[in-house]
Amino acid sequence: MKECIYVIEDDENIREIIELALNSAGYTVKQFSSAIPALKQMQEENVDLAIFDLMLPEMSGLDAIKEIRKTNQELPILILSAKDREIDKVNGLDSGSDDYMTKPFGVLELQARVRSLLRRHHSKNQAIMTPSLSLDKQTRVVKKNNQSIELTNKEYQLLVYLLENQDRVVERDELLNHIWGYEFIGESRVLDVHIRALRAKLNDDGNKYIKTIRGVGYRFIEGKKDYE
Repeated sequence: MKECIYVIEDDENIREIIELALNSAGYTVKQFSSAIPALKQMQEENVDLAIFDLMLPEMSGLDAIKEIRKTNQELPILILSAKDREIDKVNGLDSGSDDYMTKPFGVLELQARVRSLLRRHHSKNQAIMTPSLSLDKQTRVVKKNNQSIELTNKEYQLLVYLLENQDRVVERDELLNHIWGYEFIGESRVLDVHIRALRAKLNDDGNKYIKTIRGVGYRFIEGKKDYE
């Protein structure tokens, strides 16, 4: 069965371009000119991914995404907007979206972003185990020595990505782009703050779970003997 993608965009020409691009990539597309009918339809059928414009009639894209996240944390959501300021991207990602693209956009990049979001979504039912940690992607439960650990959404995403890439050092820019969905302008300490919070919850001094590779990034090291 083809994966179903909702496109919520008030510009008919842009909706048609998106549908053509995604149909050619093998997806089923359903168009909506506003968010309210899209939210209603989501309650009646399975949706694999949603693409939202931000400036919509009746209900903004941000408000619609926040409404979705009240009951559905798993649906992949891509924002496609003409708003290209850093604060707009921050607000869009903080609202609960998984990725942010600006208009005008390239068809090939749109297809690639959709593929990436769906690939990440399909991998969520997998469990990851280390000698002392277990992470269930389906339930988002993280346990250390069989004791549950409460993580924020960003802390959870960081841990998942580091666990999925245990065999290599993950660079700072890669983590920022993957977790926050865009490149930060200038120096940002947001990654360090979240890594520090995650380490505190794991009771990690940097030599047990998450090792800092100075000047490069981070690596998850538990059970690894060749990280030096």
